[in-house]
Amino acid sequence: MLCALCGTRPAGTADARCGVCAVTAGSDRGRAWAGSTGVTPARPRLDHLRSPVGLAKAVCVLLGAAAVADVLAIAAGIHTRVLLADGLDGGFLVVDEEAWTRADHLYTAAGSLQALTFLATAVVFLVWLRRVRINAEVFDPYAHTLRPGWAIGGWFVPLGNLWLPYRVAKGVWTASAPVDTLGGRTAAPRGPLKAWWAVFVADQLVSRGTGRLSADAETGDEIVRGLDLVAANDALDLAAAVLAILFVRRLTGMQSRRADLGAFPAGPSALPAH
Repeated sequence: MLCALCGTRPAGTADARCGVCAVTAGSDRGRAWAGSTGVTPARPRLDHLRSPVGLAKAVCVLLGAAAVADVLAIAAGIHTRVLLADGLDGGFLVVDEEAWTRADHLYTAAGSLQALTFLATAVVFLVWLRRVRINAEVFDPYAHTLRPGWAIGGWFVPLGNLWLPYRVAKGVWTASAPVDTLGGRTAAPRGPLKAWWAVFVADQLVSRGTGRLSADAETGDEIVRGLDLVAANDALDLAAAVLAILFVRRLTGMQSRRADLGAFPAGPSALPAH
């Protein structure tokens, strides 16, 4: 059940208000609601805000580089796949050694480029995500179910990394939504966030299965099927990178506009200390 006033956060009081709306109405029940979620927000301070724009630009550039690396990997994989498929003769593999060496070097180089761009992108993305999470604590400390440290830590929890980072991002998205009135927000559909995360999770699951199948491939036909799966996985990588750019740009823009209004609630008042 969502708050009866703002309609964006879960209701946690007897009168169907969320913690923020209860506080802005002069009640201390909002603080009790925060305690029930396990998150005790600190007093928001505008001097804690730091612009995420520079980091967002760096993330988008690196995501673009990762997308290019994915395209090159797909092309190299298709070339290798065609070479192998054409070289299969009655179950035996007959491939020109020189052509195979070139294809193998190209495929290996594309994979190395993918790994390098992924590592660089992951590091800068995590720094950006932590930055927007800290900003979101200023905008609305009651919109989160996980503490700021989970913006990075959630990615390193086995299996949990398929869900925990989304919970962090969802809270940041809610807190960064534009404010129209005291205790209210304009609509901020989570389409970019949901689309990116759905493709990202699919990519991770396919990647784990593809790695096992490729490692067990022995015959020429099995190797060709493995290359098909790797190409499909690379295509998911490419889609995830493009959707991540849209997500990063949208959320950064929301925070930039939100910062112009100051801490929640809108206006000169701030949440009381507790």
